[in-house]
Amino acid sequence: MAPVSLDTINPKVLKCEYAVRGEIVTLAQAVQEELKSKPGSRPFDEILYCNIGNPQSLGQQPITFFREVLALCDHPSILDKSETRGLFSSDAIERARQILDQIPGRATGAYSHSQGIKGLRDAIAAGIEARDGFPADPNDIFLTDGASPAVPYYLDEATGWGLEVSELKKQWADAKSKGITPRALVVINPGNPTGQVLAENNQKEIVDFCKKEGLVLLADEVYQENVYVPEKKFHSFKKVARSMGYGEKDISVVSFQSVSKGYYGECGKRGGYMEVTGFGPEIREQIYKLASVNLCSNISGQILASLVMSPPKDGDESYESYSAEKDGILSSLKRRAKTLEDAFNKLEGVTCNKAEGAMYLFPCIRLPEKAIKAAEAAKTTPDNFYCRGLLNATGIVFVPGSGFGQVLGTWHFRCTILPQEDKIPAVVSRLTEFHKSFMEEFRE
Repeated sequence: MAPVSLDTINPKVLKCEYAVRGEIVTLAQAVQEELKSKPGSRPFDEILYCNIGNPQSLGQQPITFFREVLALCDHPSILDKSETRGLFSSDAIERARQILDQIPGRATGAYSHSQGIKGLRDAIAAGIEARDGFPADPNDIFLTDGASPAVPYYLDEATGWGLEVSELKKQWADAKSKGITPRALVVINPGNPTGQVLAENNQKEIVDFCKKEGLVLLADEVYQENVYVPEKKFHSFKKVARSMGYGEKDISVVSFQSVSKGYYGECGKRGGYMEVTGFGPEIREQIYKLASVNLCSNISGQILASLVMSPPKDGDESYESYSAEKDGILSSLKRRAKTLEDAFNKLEGVTCNKAEGAMYLFPCIRLPEKAIKAAEAAKTTPDNFYCRGLLNATGIVFVPGSGFGQVLGTWHFRCTILPQEDKIPAVVSRLTEFHKSFMEEFRE
């Protein structure tokens, strides 16, 4: 008998599911292989992935300045070659020199300090301070391989996916009644999977709740650049707490940022950071110990995290091209979000809240009872049943809302806004045609 089997493996492994790369995506990959081996076997010729926030896999181009600096840091011997100035911008060359001077051995293949390279943390702290208007300490920065926390509560769909304090109090009371002592609250803002941007007053309510209940506020802010409506602005939770008069001794806040989202989309580089504030030295020591177990995060990701928080400035050679690339990506994302939002709201039985930010929409779909019963017969959830049908008929990959948690009796799916702009019309037309057919098939 094999030493490891489904009978002996940890049962938590068997129960673990990751919706954005779950059953629907596995099926999509199989269909993609089928299209390669048997062209014309399906009523579509390509898979349109709308399941995961992975911009460059769908054609988004990296920011030139960032990649120039990375290339020079990875191959420093070309810094002094005369032809380099014809290939790379002068500010990218200078930034690479500055960064290499801070790396042990001037080598991106070397381990760094477990918190991350000090000079890069200095740059990130300066960027945070410039963004928020409050001091930031580089010693509070821990550079990480990306940022992936989770969410423990329901949002209020009727109020544009706001985080109602009444819901937090309900979850808090429910946990306490079960003998559970909550230690932290995770808030994703702008939101995933819902795409909302929290109002500043809502954020203040959340900060007050965490202060009152003694909770650590874990602020996932990786979509901070992705805000598409003028009436909403991104405010970091640390900034909100400080503006309310709460200092480090009053509330513990851990803020997360990543190079995977925003306009940069450098998912494969696995760069990010957390800013840890409001903890005593004994807890900081434990956090550092855990960081040390993994030695350090990858150096390319560390460099990118510093560049994201300290991009070219007005007057730098790369500033105009950098600004044009950044604005082009964000304005395109805004158009794509609006187009998809409008398309969803035109579908029978589908409602979609405003696309305020992040990279996702989370439409609610009211499925016919006949479809719900067909899903039960197929031993799956109704939203998964719909998404499976959509994939098989159109090649579009959505993620069922049940993979994220949704209010009992409601059904949703998550759709990214990331397919390139020239692909969005195909998403809309294929979805619209399928939805009409689906609703007719299962109409009572």
